[in-house]
Amino acid sequence: MSDSYTVEYAFILPDGRREEFVLDIDPDTMMAMTLVDEYLPEWTKLEFNQCSHCPLNPAIDPYCPLARRLRGLVNRFQALVSHERLIVEIRNGSRFIREETSAQQGLGAFMGLLMATCGCPHMAFFKPMARHNLSSSSHVETIYRAASMYLVAQYFRHVDGKAADLELDGLLRIYENIHLVNKYIAQRLRSASEADALVNAIVILDGFAHMLPLSINQSLKHVRPMFTEFLQRLDDLEAGLL
Repeated sequence: MSDSYTVEYAFILPDGRREEFVLDIDPDTMMAMTLVDEYLPEWTKLEFNQCSHCPLNPAIDPYCPLARRLRGLVNRFQALVSHERLIVEIRNGSRFIREETSAQQGLGAFMGLLMATCGCPHMAFFKPMARHNLSSSSHVETIYRAASMYLVAQYFRHVDGKAADLELDGLLRIYENIHLVNKYIAQRLRSASEADALVNAIVILDGFAHMLPLSINQSLKHVRPMFTEFLQRLDDLEAGLL
């Protein structure tokens, strides 16, 4: 196994309190390795509001991997209100990002990283994107990254002699499943949190998951002009002109 790499998040709250998180991730499996199981509350059990399409068995996995990973956020931010302003600092390899944002936006970015690397089978599709986690992305940018990731995976399927999906049908099914996961994890968080920042962070993430199947084709049309010369040069390359 290769050495892990570390992503560091720090949240500076309105009262000046600083909350820091250090996430060690295995670069081969893209699984988060930093997890201390102390007391696990009732809402983290797999059967507590278990997703209707969850493939896990409570007899084998008694706790929801996503709920376990989010427990630390609930412990520190359960009283945080979603519209409060805070500062987020992210160190990912050689990159350092610092920005002021709302609690729901800042927590949402970190929750996206935790969700992708937690071990939930439905969230596993986002492990490649987690390697270059960003604090915030526009709707079009996120679609661009998701579609790019999916198409790279299709290339690897082609190399392995499997059918490649260039219509993005599988990507739409992935996000439909994620929409269900977000719905059930929000129910868990509502039972565990005093305020709304964490729940609204999930709602924001879910807004994208819900809208992507409806908007991906239109959003990619906005990206296409960037590829105009790229596509022309590909035609030239195929024709032997380059």
